Amino acid sequence: MSGFALLLSAVRLALSAIVRNKLRAALTVLGILIGVTAVVIVTALAGGASESVGSQIDSFGANLLFINPESVQSSGARGKVTGRLTENDAKAVAREAVSVERVAPFLSTSAQVVYGDKNASTMVAGTTVPYFPIRRFLVSKGEVWTEADETLKTKVCVVGTTVAEKLFGTDDPIGRTIRINRSPYRIVGMLEPKGNSPFGEDQDDRILMPIGSFRARIVHTAPGRVDMFMASSTSDQTTSRAQDQITSILRQRHRIAEGKDADFVVNTQAEFREAQRAITGVLSALLLSVAAVSLVVGGIGVMNIMLVSVAERTREIGIRLSIGARERDILTQFLVEAIVLSLVGGLLGIVVGSGATYGLGRALGWNAVPSAESVGVAVATSAIIGVIFGFLPARRAAKLDPIEALRQE
Repeated sequence: MSGFALLLSAVRLALSAIVRNKLRAALTVLGILIGVTAVVIVTALAGGASESVGSQIDSFGANLLFINPESVQSSGARGKVTGRLTENDAKAVAREAVSVERVAPFLSTSAQVVYGDKNASTMVAGTTVPYFPIRRFLVSKGEVWTEADETLKTKVCVVGTTVAEKLFGTDDPIGRTIRINRSPYRIVGMLEPKGNSPFGEDQDDRILMPIGSFRARIVHTAPGRVDMFMASSTSDQTTSRAQDQITSILRQRHRIAEGKDADFVVNTQAEFREAQRAITGVLSALLLSVAAVSLVVGGIGVMNIMLVSVAERTREIGIRLSIGARERDILTQFLVEAIVLSLVGGLLGIVVGSGATYGLGRALGWNAVPSAESVGVAVATSAIIGVIFGFLPARRAAKLDPIEALRQE
C-alpha cells in the first residue's frame, strides 16, 4: 500500500471512529476549541489595542519633541536645582535648529472659568500660534488669535468643546466674554474635538490664550519663564537630528560643560511610541501564555480520550495486526485520528474566535481583526498538539501484542 493510500485509509478509519463516539469527540474538540479561540482573540485584540494607542499618540502631535526642565545636582550642594527654560530658548531653537519646523512655548494651570451663573474648572494654557499645528489642533468655529494679539497681550482665547458645553450648552461661544481670574476674555475660536490623549487627558477640556496675556493676568512668572516648550521636526526622518540640535543649542545657551548633566530633557514622540510597543508586547506575551495553558489542557484532553479509545478498541487492533497490518499502520491510524480531532477544534476555534474578536473590537472601538498569521499559527498549533499528544496513545496501540489483544473482550 502506497503512503497516500495508507494516509487515506487512516483518515477514513479516524472519521468513522469519531462518528461512532460523537459525544466523546465533541468534548475533546471543545478543549482545543477553547484554547484556539483564546489565542485568536488575544492576538487580534493585542494588535487592535496597539494600533488604537499608536493612533492616539500620532494624533497628539506632528513629529513632536517635548523640552522640559530637569532637576540636576547643584555644584557643592546636597540639594537639586530645577532647570530653567525661557521663551528666548524656544526662539533660539526655532532660529538655529535646521531640522525643527516649529516651536511653541507653553505655560499652564488649572483655573475656574465663569460665564453668567455658570462656572467650570479647566486647564488654562498660554502659548503661541505655532502650538496649534504642532499639536494638530484645528479650529472648528471662529479663528486663532494673531501675532499682534501676542505682542499686545490681548485678552482673547480659544476654547475646547468640553469647556464650551459646560458654559454654553449648545449655544455658539464665539464672541462671548468669560471671566478667568477676575479678567474678562473674549472667545475668538473653538477647537475641533480631539478626545482623550494617550495619557488619559481630555484634550477638549482646555482654554488657550496668548502666552503674554497668560503671564500678565493668570499666573505671574519670572520674565520669559515657561513650563516647557514643544517643537515639531521637519519630517519623521529628521526627528533624531532635531533632538540632537535642540540639545546642542540649549547646552550652549545654558553654559553646560561637556560631561555635565543637562538641566533639561528632550523627549520625542517616537520614544513614547517605542515605550507603548514594549508595554503592549509584554502584555501580549503574558496573555498568550495564559491562552497557551488552555491549549495544553486541550491537548491533555486529546491524549486522555485517545488512550481510552485504544483501551476500548484493543480487540479491533489485535484483529488488524493478525491479518497483516503493520505497526506503522496502527500508529498512523490513531495519530491521524488525534490530528483530525485537534484540527476540527482548531478550525472551529478560529471561527468562534474571529466572531468574538469582531464583536469585542466594535464594543471597544478598536480595529481588531484576526491576522492571517494568527490564523495560520492557530491551525499549525492545532496540528502540532494532535501530533504531540496523540503520539503516545498511537504508539501504545501500535506496540500491542496481537495475541494478548485478541484475548481482550
